[in-house]
Amino acid sequence: MEKIYLSDSGPKVSPAVYGFYRWHDVVGNAPKTMEKIVNLCLELGINTFDHADIYGDYQCEEIFGNLLKQKSFKREDIVLFTKCGLTLPHPSQPGVRIKHYNTSKEHIIKSVDNSLKKLHTDHIDIFLLNHLDPLSNLEETAITLQRLRDSGKIRNIGVVNFTVFQHQLLASYLKSPIVTNHIDLNLVNIAALDNGQIDYIKQRYMRPLASSPLADGRIANGTDEVAVRVRRKLQEVSKKYDADIESLAVAWLVKLDALPLIGTFSEQRIRNIASAFNIKLDHQDWYELYTASRGEL
Repeated sequence: MEKIYLSDSGPKVSPAVYGFYRWHDVVGNAPKTMEKIVNLCLELGINTFDHADIYGDYQCEEIFGNLLKQKSFKREDIVLFTKCGLTLPHPSQPGVRIKHYNTSKEHIIKSVDNSLKKLHTDHIDIFLLNHLDPLSNLEETAITLQRLRDSGKIRNIGVVNFTVFQHQLLASYLKSPIVTNHIDLNLVNIAALDNGQIDYIKQRYMRPLASSPLADGRIANGTDEVAVRVRRKLQEVSKKYDADIESLAVAWLVKLDALPLIGTFSEQRIRNIASAFNIKLDHQDWYELYTASRGEL
């Protein structure tokens, strides 16, 4: 895959990103599974990996870092995202009683330092705030992010599931640009096209990262009305492209300039997503799928 700029401020990333957001569900030997998936991604040209302090019950960063330490691949050949903000109860976090958000200065600094240590790296390519904590001092939050960037510990700033107003609010406090917003977007959840998120992301010269591009498997296997309707249209249109319906669903996102954020453990599903970049989806075919999603058949 040819690398692309995530925003007009950079950095360059692979046009698909692998994220570890479902790794609390991993079955069996997590290090072995991760090594297999990371190697498959690199083979397919996906060199960008999305972490968070909480992923995999607070263990994913360390498992990935051990792979890097073993020199399974070179640090300079990959792009690393990680994030903090969403905090979840877990036996390893005795002070956390309830799911909540924390984007305070102290929490951000602690999280960045822990992530650098676990990932065995001296910098994070993109550090993201995982939701916005309404109780944080936003000016202090922004100053903390800016200082971390100036120090070289983080190189770019991003956000996760920010509304347009939250995005604007944080940007107003920052000197450095926000380079991405992870949003929920797929053919059975097109709210971002209606609530202004996509428009504002494009106004800021960024590419959105589309979480759950295959809707947690709903596109292929969902039984709800929207999933069934979308799948029927995908099956119809896919004949024209001789493509798997999952590949076509991701090609629909790619035509929006979105980057699919992969979360599956399935090798075939990862390959289906990678294959989407070989599909040149026709303008009107895109609208046929969009119309099916909206229920305007």
